This record gives sequence, C-alpha cells and structure tokens, in this order.
Amino acid sequence: MRLSLLSDLNAERAARRAAVLVTDVESGGQRLVREADIGDDPLTQEVLGALRQGKSGFIERDGRRYFLTVQAPPVKVIVIGAVHISQALAPMAKGLDLDVTIVDPRTAFATPERFPDVPVLAEWPDVVLSDLGIDRYTALVALTHDPKIDDPALTAALRSACFYIGALGSRKTHERRIQRLIASGFSETDLARIHAPIGLDIGAVSPAEIAVSILAEIVASLRKERRRST
Repeated sequence: MRLSLLSDLNAERAARRAAVLVTDVESGGQRLVREADIGDDPLTQEVLGALRQGKSGFIERDGRRYFLTVQAPPVKVIVIGAVHISQALAPMAKGLDLDVTIVDPRTAFATPERFPDVPVLAEWPDVVLSDLGIDRYTALVALTHDPKIDDPALTAALRSACFYIGALGSRKTHERRIQRLIASGFSETDLARIHAPIGLDIGAVSPAEIAVSILAEIVASLRKERRRST
C-alpha cells in the first residue's frame, strides 16, 4: 500500500469516518473510497454493500476481480443511567463488539464496582457528551427516568447524527418528555427519532430482558438495510 493511501486511511479512522480500500487483484492498483464519495465510484453498489455488511471480501465486476477492505468505526453505545438495566446491557453489548460508556452523575450508582471493565463517567451528560463525541456510529440510550439527567442527553443526541436514540419510560412519561423537548425548540420530526418506549416489544419484564430488547432494537437500526422486508 502506498504511504499516501495509508495516511489517508489513518486520517479517516481518526475522524471516525468509514472508508473502503479497493484493490484490483490483477493489477494491484488501489484506491481509497471515502464514505462521502461512494456515489462517485465505479463500484458504488459493491462498495455500499460491503460497507453495510461491515465485511471485507472479494467481488467481481466486468470480468475483473477486486478485494474490498472495509474500515468502519466501532459502534459506540452511550448509556445514560447506571441502573440495573445498564448492568445487564453492558456485558451483552461488549459481546456484540459495541463500545459501551456509562454516564450518570449519581456517584452512588456510577461506580467501577457495578460496571467492571466498562468506562463509567460520574458526570452530568451535558458536561461530558461533547467530549465523548456523538456521530452517525453512535447509539444513545437514556435510562434514568429523571428529566434532569435524560433530557440534556436526548437534546445532545437530537442535535447530532447518531443512528439510534432510545428512552426508557411509559407512553405517558414519553408524552411529557415530548412536550418538554418541543418547548426546547424541537419539531415533531426531530422527536420521531426517539424510540420510546425503548426496545423491541418482546414482552420483556426483567432488567436483562429489557436489555436484550434494547440491544435488538439498536442492531435493527444499525443493520436496517439488511433486514428482510415484511
């Protein structure tokens, strides 16, 4: 690989932008296709398909063979609330190769002992979310039931390009939440991005079951292009 290509690839990685390295197997020629430029590439559909699947591999086009090396940022899950559901969700998410961070200003709950091997920030969301960075490869999950904690996090998420926003609470709780966020200047279109009540409807009861439903909804949002139509 040319040093210039490697440098460009590293720059995309550092900026948490997806990119695909296209290698012509016969000639050895290579080019880097940045996510923003996929539509202009001769292999648009093939590159898009590889990126959606998140897998590198060989493809054939017009009698030529190419290897597509996919580089996609790791998916982040920012969980607002160091609650029982979060304790169940964190190890499951790690098993799915998701990078999890717990944020909760309540120091009695946000402790390393309750969340081993997971970053825990005992801070208010509006203080730390800008440093964590919320981008299109980020899911935000609000679980505290406390508007003072959840609302600032939801506000930051709605102002970002994150692919998933979920909030715990009943329909009545969410209606009150919606009214508060409308008063903050968000439109109904903005607020339609929030999954609430959070998680797929699997009849979940326990914290672990609710965590499963949340992660299933996150994966469904992440892989929506691959889902079977019904």
